[in-house]
Amino acid sequence: MILSPKTHLAGDRSQDSSFDDAEKGMYDSTRELIAPPPFVYRDQQRAIRFDNQLSPVSPVHEGITPFSSVPELSLSWPGGWRTTDAHVLETTVKKPAPTKPKISRWILFDLWFNTYRKFFTFVTLLNLTGIIMAALGRFPYAENHLGALVLGNLLCAILMRNELWMRFLYIIAIYGLRSWAPVRVKLAATSVLQHVGGIHSGCALSGASWLVFKIVDIIRYRAVQHRAVIVSGIITNVFIIISVLSAFPWVRNTYHNVFEKHHRFIGWLGLATTWMFVIMGNAYDIKLGQWRANSHVLLSAQELWFAVFMTIFVLIPWVTLREVPVVVEIPSPKVAVLRFERGMQQGLLGRISRTSIMEYHAFGIISEGRKSEHHYMICGVQGDFTKDLVANPPKTVWTRELKFAGVGHASAMFKRGIRICTGTGIGAALSTCIQSPNWFLIWIGSDQERTFGPTITGLIRKHIEPERMILWDSKKRGGRPDTMELLKDTWTRFGAEVIFITSNMQGNDEMMQGCRVAGLHAFGTLWDF
Repeated sequence: MILSPKTHLAGDRSQDSSFDDAEKGMYDSTRELIAPPPFVYRDQQRAIRFDNQLSPVSPVHEGITPFSSVPELSLSWPGGWRTTDAHVLETTVKKPAPTKPKISRWILFDLWFNTYRKFFTFVTLLNLTGIIMAALGRFPYAENHLGALVLGNLLCAILMRNELWMRFLYIIAIYGLRSWAPVRVKLAATSVLQHVGGIHSGCALSGASWLVFKIVDIIRYRAVQHRAVIVSGIITNVFIIISVLSAFPWVRNTYHNVFEKHHRFIGWLGLATTWMFVIMGNAYDIKLGQWRANSHVLLSAQELWFAVFMTIFVLIPWVTLREVPVVVEIPSPKVAVLRFERGMQQGLLGRISRTSIMEYHAFGIISEGRKSEHHYMICGVQGDFTKDLVANPPKTVWTRELKFAGVGHASAMFKRGIRICTGTGIGAALSTCIQSPNWFLIWIGSDQERTFGPTITGLIRKHIEPERMILWDSKKRGGRPDTMELLKDTWTRFGAEVIFITSNMQGNDEMMQGCRVAGLHAFGTLWDF
């Protein structure tokens, strides 16, 4: 079976690196430069000074916005914001980079044993219990329907990586909860939606385990079983095990193309041999020792219908495959900005490739809304695929028109929230803040306007008010901000219910740990395990 490949917001993982080029430099300096006086912004012609009684003088806003090309800002007061003493502001900006707080072992364990691992543990232990009971002769259903247990697990694994099914689950959660459910319920639903990969991995491994058990059972009674059934079962077993093993984290993250080829193409072969195994297994009557051509027996078999739905859900994304025109903007050697036709909802991601069936990479989609003429993808230079986008910009790329929902899509459930990102993480974060006035953007990067170009900065300038964003240029300011101070201050002043984080592994871990200590509800970037 094909178990859809895990994807990464960074897109190209041909090279194992914690940072893409657009993020380098953000962690190089631990010393803050001396900040300019509060609320003084300079362009080439004049200095513009703002009265701190007319603008939200929060420490998190000083010296960060606007873009250099914006001559003036007129800031309005969001509800609940208060003035801050300029002396406190200056002290906050100038203080040295904070030392990393010590995180309790319980918090570290709680973050490690997240919903993904809870799902994986529950599914695998439940199936392991079933296998043990079947081996002891105390699970009659398994004795009669081993194939159904194999294919049922594999079907569930495929569903948890299917674009259409996941979009359906997000629709149910968003429209079913956002108007009435308390925040706690929404947080639980978001956690489930983000971590369904644990069900995918657990069911895939469990399905392979049941398949091994079934083959062992067939071989035990090989005297009454036809050799063709045994051979087809063994071949199916080999294909499924290879497909599952190729998705292990070390293989997937270190050798992405190896993972993709084996997981996809061996999975397809496994699906084909599964059909052979199911049909021959039901067509051969072990009691009479002969083949039977009885369509009713085949159509009434649970295994057949599991195989049918597996095939349907595997094919759905691929029937939407199209070669589409693309305009590539290269604002700097570190980034390629791809422009496509038609608008999109916020929080979606798309897979693109130069070929129809090989080397697909996932990137966040930036769009002004469904009725917009275009949507964009930011591809930070990291591996061979993204380097080639800059070196040899394509005129067309292959993509699946059916986009899949990232956890950011769940932001529509919440009344107010914070979207914090670093570097190219803006690609996954920006649509939420563009399409909803109730989301606050924090973007930490190095020389963003020059690195990411006029298209991205233009979208930010056009759609996000200055009082609803923080743009921290680590190059101009000599290093990173205290991200937890930014988040805690913005959380209080903006009245946020949740924080969504898109960052590299180091930044993600620091913010997730800090938010857990501070009692802030946060969801970070997920690297499937």
